[in-house]
Amino acid sequence: MDEVGLELLQEFLAESYEGLDRLDNDFVSLESDPQNYDRLNNVFRTIHTIKGTCGFLGLPKLEALTHAGETLLVRLRDGEIALEPRLTTALLAMVDAVRALLGTIERTHAEGDSDHSALASRLVAFAAAEPGDGFDDEPAAVTSAVPAGADLAMPDGPGSVSPVGSDSIRVNVSLLDSLVDLVGELVLARNQLLQCAAGQEDMTLTKMTQRLNLITSELQESVMKTRMQPIGNIWKKFPRIVRDLAHTCDKRIRLLMEGDETELDRTLIEAIRDPLTHMLRNAADHGIESSSKRRAEGKAEEGLLHLRAYHEGGQVNIELTDDGAGIDVDLLRDKAVTSRLLTPLQAARLSAREALDLVFEPGLTTAREVTNVSGRGVGMDVVRTNIEKIGGSIDLASKPGVGTTIRIKIPLTLAIIPALLIRSGHEEFAIPQVSLLELVRLEADEAVERIERIAGAHVYRLRGRLLPLVYLNRELGLEEDDSADASTIVVLRADDREFGLVVDHVRDTEEIVVKPLAKQLQGLRRYAGATIMGDGRVALILDVLGLAQRASIVTDARHQGLQEVRDAEETATEGVTRSLLLVTTPDDGRMAIDLSALSRLEEVPRSAVEYVGGQRVVQYRGAVLPLVSVEDVLDERRRAPRSGPGTRASASDESLNVLVCNHRGHAVGVVAEQIVDIVESSVENLQASTRRGARGVLVVQGRVTELIDLDAFVDVAVSRFYGASALGTPSDPDSVMAGA
Repeated sequence: MDEVGLELLQEFLAESYEGLDRLDNDFVSLESDPQNYDRLNNVFRTIHTIKGTCGFLGLPKLEALTHAGETLLVRLRDGEIALEPRLTTALLAMVDAVRALLGTIERTHAEGDSDHSALASRLVAFAAAEPGDGFDDEPAAVTSAVPAGADLAMPDGPGSVSPVGSDSIRVNVSLLDSLVDLVGELVLARNQLLQCAAGQEDMTLTKMTQRLNLITSELQESVMKTRMQPIGNIWKKFPRIVRDLAHTCDKRIRLLMEGDETELDRTLIEAIRDPLTHMLRNAADHGIESSSKRRAEGKAEEGLLHLRAYHEGGQVNIELTDDGAGIDVDLLRDKAVTSRLLTPLQAARLSAREALDLVFEPGLTTAREVTNVSGRGVGMDVVRTNIEKIGGSIDLASKPGVGTTIRIKIPLTLAIIPALLIRSGHEEFAIPQVSLLELVRLEADEAVERIERIAGAHVYRLRGRLLPLVYLNRELGLEEDDSADASTIVVLRADDREFGLVVDHVRDTEEIVVKPLAKQLQGLRRYAGATIMGDGRVALILDVLGLAQRASIVTDARHQGLQEVRDAEETATEGVTRSLLLVTTPDDGRMAIDLSALSRLEEVPRSAVEYVGGQRVVQYRGAVLPLVSVEDVLDERRRAPRSGPGTRASASDESLNVLVCNHRGHAVGVVAEQIVDIVESSVENLQASTRRGARGVLVVQGRVTELIDLDAFVDVAVSRFYGASALGTPSDPDSVMAGA
């Protein structure tokens, strides 16, 4: 093929791909609105255009296939037969076959050996059917609703606009990327010139630099717009994906898309394509229930997926909401323990929000069975990783029986970003402005007065609330700057949690060009990249989320859990070892309980405690849970707390730490004064104890510790609540421990 022929072929391929991308959405929309003749006309014109050009370029296989599809579309367009799911499936198969042929033509400049004659014959047979013949009944599985502004149908007649506008040209993406890189270098040169001119008194130089600054800013804005694309470019295939999933899973699902005109950088669009696709698949497979189950629960038989995008605060927000079954956080906790991602105590301590974050841990799935769609625990961890790679964040909210919402926040672009320039320990750093909330300046004497220390952590009281602090010098191992007569708290947000980063100096805000770190440094989670300052020096860009995680402001529960599991395995010796939960007693003594006996760890408000015949009880999970404390069993523990070094604070006035146990068929709550730690300890050298309530004595963490005899505690609680005759009769633990 000569040069002219290749140019014509490339033009044909580009136009055909554009048309096919629209067809996926058009066909799915036609299922819900088969009488939309404008959209049918649009589909017909696209296939007709491809068929006509095939004859000119000598592509007989593609021409025969599109001709068969065109024959069926003519009868649909003229209203001679009605569009039904089976016809839509056949036409979508034609679209897939055409796309496959185009791919072969693009690679080899020929149609290859593929045979689509059977599909073409099927299309012709459908076209030849008479209105009374009908087809096999097949319920519509998916419909799609999009805002009217996204309607791609185009009117006939003289004023109609072609899919490929005459006022646009195609430019190779690599050329645009090169242009953006050059603008980035220009921005660096501009910053250096501005810094140099700031110290000069030459008004002519000042005017020239100001003019250059204005032109550079406008050029940067225009060039960045060339890489901005509507997110709808990757949404076009989602209706087809959801439709196919609905058929596969035998469900009815409606996809509502809103904000598809929202623009962001092309590189980011490509980066979120796979994460969004996986989220849709998960929502359709795990989230939306079957029609029969939804009907039994009083829901509409058709499930709803709502995909929404919008700009806010210099970022792009993407939300995916389903009205499905929601996520059971108790099931997630149990799965995390079973998978050995967390210890039982850690799982019990997780808040509902932290438990939902377990969805993003590798290998963890709540699916009851593995399907060809999902259920292997692979995917959501990759989703979070890919989103965080591009400087974004992902959050999850769910309510059982109501549905789930996943929110993604990503920057508009990664090439040039506004940043706050700071200095700490004689080093320069940049903080992305998207994470910045405010600045608080503290003089030296003011810092001493207003920075408090609580439980070993530094906090600052900001407008009545405690703000955890991270000292950048200490976190990065930098030398203290003795010349600093004041400190600045940079208030940041990471993963929806606020904290203060204490730095020595704040310089200015500036647009910086992001340069990736060398491969050897990409594993350092404290840094997101590097930039070149106006004076030519290199400054590292801080990773706000990485700093927060390293300082334990935002915890990574999985890694902590794995570490504790590994530590427990390494400390296992030849003797018998047990996982023990350490608690304090009112007189500052130490006691331990076997962790295997615990089902849940709860924090119960004191106001929820009631009394039945002198026995303390609480309403717990639809049943009554009797409570028993150390002093109820061991009289000598009732003495007043001793004073002096090592004295621990008593339990909170507002709540009780309750260890829910299911022992000998009875559910009871053991009230702990204060929870100290969870440890692995050998009980081989346990020294026997003759007193009631203690199985024996051992040394744990350098302290003499009594091992709780749970039999005695259960006897006290059961005899008080049910009477002595009930000691041999188990209570019904299922009603109390349901879901534990």
